[in-house]
Amino acid sequence: MADVLSDGLACLSTTRRTAPNAHCRKVLGAMLACGTARLGGHCYLCEQCGAEHFVPHSCRNRHCPRCQRHLAEDWLHRQRDALLPIPYFHVVFTLPHALNPLIRQNRQTLYRLLFAGASETLLEFGRRRYHGQIGVTAVLHTWGQDLSEHYHLHCLVTAGALSDDAQRFRTGSARYLFAVRALSTVFRAKFRDGLWRLHRKGDLHFHGMLHSLGELRHFAGFMRKVLASQWVVYAKRPFAGPEQVLAYLSRYTHRVAIGRGRITKFDEATNTVTFRYKDYADAHRQKTMTLATGEFLRRFCLHILPPRFVKIRHYGLFSNHRRKARLIEARSALTAQRPQVVRTSIALPGAGTIRPELRQAPKPPCTPSCPKCGSYRLILIRHVLPRTRLDSS
Repeated sequence: MADVLSDGLACLSTTRRTAPNAHCRKVLGAMLACGTARLGGHCYLCEQCGAEHFVPHSCRNRHCPRCQRHLAEDWLHRQRDALLPIPYFHVVFTLPHALNPLIRQNRQTLYRLLFAGASETLLEFGRRRYHGQIGVTAVLHTWGQDLSEHYHLHCLVTAGALSDDAQRFRTGSARYLFAVRALSTVFRAKFRDGLWRLHRKGDLHFHGMLHSLGELRHFAGFMRKVLASQWVVYAKRPFAGPEQVLAYLSRYTHRVAIGRGRITKFDEATNTVTFRYKDYADAHRQKTMTLATGEFLRRFCLHILPPRFVKIRHYGLFSNHRRKARLIEARSALTAQRPQVVRTSIALPGAGTIRPELRQAPKPPCTPSCPKCGSYRLILIRHVLPRTRLDSS
């Protein structure tokens, strides 16, 4: 991955049109320095064999596949207390590709609108069906398997809600949440109204080929085209229990556009990158794609989030305001009702067994071992200061 990043940066920098902005360059620089002496580290002495070795720091950038693997497990341990013994559904809200050029120029604004439209839609449907407050955890993804733009929101939704007086928790069917066509219609209307509101307030930017959309009549024509097709919203089958929720979340919360495991070849002679991807339009078949290094990195940069943008958000029962108190009330209501924990025979693809480390109590920070003898009896002998300061956003 380091070779791809260094060569790709050189290719992208040759033309002003494709050159990454300062924030993207900072993210790519952090990933390039990750696990190297540039970021400093710790020197240890092994008490068993007497060998000295250096453990470099990681960049901890949220776009770095190496760092996110460990951060995902930490996050899941912190979320364990929020799990309730009820069914959960996975609902996905997808924006039509006709919106891609507009999103590209208004990322932060339209990402927020996507979160707002989807969460408001789910909370309204939850109140109508369960007469209470459901819990929603939403995770933003911006990519397809081939690194194309595919803006969608993964939402983990409780099949039940806590009543307003906190005395009852109403649970629903383990096989049905909401009508997805109705969800799609309401979500599309909310996003449409939000776009018009932003346009009237002058909060949308239009550059280059989109410059004409600043005029009302051209924007109206663009909106007619966007709204002409059915927007895709679908709900996956329910989880069999809280453990499967954790196993499933571990694959979505801290995922990045592409990891090192999917890159199969980097050819320095032809300056190309070959990677694996799943073609959902062709019966989910595994395929390979070869791109010029500059194009590969350009696509990767499309999925770098704006600085400090929060891509995992909680709503309703799981929102940060009074979160602990509401979860205690929900558990008390469930215990008082003595509900049967819903179990289903449905096997969720890819989530058959939960990783052993997720069943255990949270671990202390990882202790390095001696690469020579494997011993954990290490003595910290000195700190090595970083040679560069990197942004971890």
